[in-house]
Amino acid sequence: MAEQTKYILPESEMPTSWVNILPLLKNLDPPLHPGTGKPASPEDFAPIFPNSLIMQEASPEKTIEIPEELLKILRMWRPTPLIRARRLEEVLGTPAKIYYKYEGASPAGSHKLNSAIAQAYYNKQEGVKRLTTETGAGQWGSAIAMAANFFGLDCTVYMVKVSFTQKPYRKSVMRIFGAEVFASPSNKTESGKKILELDPETPGSLGIAISEAVEDAVKHDDAKYTLGSVLNHVILHQTIIGQEVKKQFELLGEKPDILIGCCGGGSNFTGFIVPFVEQIMNGEKIELIATEPHSCPTLTKGVFEYDFGDTAQLTPLIKMYTLGHDFIPPAIHSGGLRYHGDAPILSRLKKDGIVKARAYNQLEVFDAAMTFAKAEGIIPAPESAHAIKGTIDEAIKAKEEGKEKVIAFNLSGHGFLDLTAYEAYMDGNLKDYEYPKELVEKSLEKLPKVGD
Repeated sequence: MAEQTKYILPESEMPTSWVNILPLLKNLDPPLHPGTGKPASPEDFAPIFPNSLIMQEASPEKTIEIPEELLKILRMWRPTPLIRARRLEEVLGTPAKIYYKYEGASPAGSHKLNSAIAQAYYNKQEGVKRLTTETGAGQWGSAIAMAANFFGLDCTVYMVKVSFTQKPYRKSVMRIFGAEVFASPSNKTESGKKILELDPETPGSLGIAISEAVEDAVKHDDAKYTLGSVLNHVILHQTIIGQEVKKQFELLGEKPDILIGCCGGGSNFTGFIVPFVEQIMNGEKIELIATEPHSCPTLTKGVFEYDFGDTAQLTPLIKMYTLGHDFIPPAIHSGGLRYHGDAPILSRLKKDGIVKARAYNQLEVFDAAMTFAKAEGIIPAPESAHAIKGTIDEAIKAKEEGKEKVIAFNLSGHGFLDLTAYEAYMDGNLKDYEYPKELVEKSLEKLPKVGD
C-alpha cells in the first residue's frame, strides 16, 4: 500500500450523508435582516431559495442524509482520488509526504458540481423552473449549468465581465448545457444598469454578479437563486470531499499534519477541512491553512464584521471577514477568488484560531502552478494554484527543519480552460497587483451599522 501513488476508495465507501458543522459552532453569528437588524427568519430567504435548502442552512443535525437520486449522480465521478505527489516531492527534495485530493476529476472539472447537483435537485423537487446564479472564473457556472441540464431546469448565469472576456470557453461549456450567459454587470437588471452608469468600463465583481442573479430570481416566481460558495448549505454539500480524504488517510494508515486549500468564498477549503474540525477541537494537532490572492486578501486583511453578501445590498447581513461589499478587486486570473467576503463558518474558524490564512501574489502562484504541472502532469486552475503555492512553502519549510510531515491539499479544479492565463504568464504579460489598501479602506467605510 505504501508504494502506491493513487488511492481510490471503492464506490461502496463513498459517503452517503453530509457532515454538518453547525452543532459544533455554538458561537456562529446568525444572518441578520438588513431592515430590522434582527436574526433573519426562514421567510426572509424564501424568495431566493427553496425551503429544503433554507432548512439545511440552519439545521441542528450533525449529519444530513444524501438523497439516493443525488448519490446516483455523484457516483459518476466519486469517490475522487487522493494522489501522492511523489514527483513533486523529488523536485522539492523534501522529506514531507505531499498528497492532493483531485476534484478536477468531476465532469465539470472542479469541486463545484458537488453542491450544484444538490441545489438543482432540491429546486426541482419544489417545482422551480429556472435557476439564476453568478460565476467568477466560470467553474460554478459550468457546474450549475450541467446540474440544471441533469434535472431539466433552465439556467441563467451572470458571469463577472473580466472572466467573461478572459475565459471564453467556460462560457461555451455553460451554453453547451443550455444556460444563457451574460457578462456582469449587464443591462438585464436594475443593479447591473446602475453599476454600468457609474463605471461603464468596470471589470465587474462577484458581489455585482450576485446582485444581478438575486434580483433576477426575486422578480420571477418560477426562478430561484443558487450560490456556489459562502453559505452553510453549500459547505455542507462539499463535506463529501473531506469525508473521503479522512477515509483515504485511515486506509493508508497516515494522519495529515497540514491541510491546505485555496479560498475565495470558502466552499472547497471548508468542505475539505470540516470533517477534521471536531478532532482538532478535541486536541488533535492538524494545521489548517487557507490561501488567497494578495490583491483580494479577505482573511488576511479583511475585518470580521456584518456585511452584505452582494454589492446592491439585496442579501441578508452575514458576519464574515470582509473587504466591503462594494470593493472591486483587480482583474487577476483567479476569478473564483475575487470575492469581498468569506463564508461565515470559515470566518468563525479563522476568528477562533482554528484556521490560518496566507495571501500570495499572482506571479508566485503561477510559478508554483508550473512547477506542479511539470512534475505531476496536471495543469491546475489558477485558484487551486494558490493551494499549491502554500503546499510548496510548507514542503520547503519541512526540508529546512528536517521534519517528516504529511501535507495534503485540495486540488479543487483543473486549468484546461484557463490556458489564456498560462499563455499570459509564459509571455511575460501577467503582473502582480499591490494590495489596494486605499480602495479597501474606502469600501469598509460603507459597512452597514449593526448594533450589539
